[in-house]
Amino acid sequence: MTDAVKGPASYFPSIEKTYGRPVSEWKDLIRASPLTKHMELVSWLKAEHSLGHGHANALVAHTLAEDKTP
Repeated sequence: MTDAVKGPASYFPSIEKTYGRPVSEWKDLIRASPLTKHMELVSWLKAEHSLGHGHANALVAHTLAEDKTP
């Protein structure tokens, strides 16, 4: 039996289904943005790409955490 996905990644299937783009594309957009602060990125995804708050927050949190990993 596999463990259920937890944390921000648990939103990924819904994000891909709802917005029709793979998570990797969203992460690329976040990384290409000149913005660096968590809530600035969340607000940008909501305003420019019409993501819901939870989805935007999950993508930003996961992307920023990945980028901090050495």
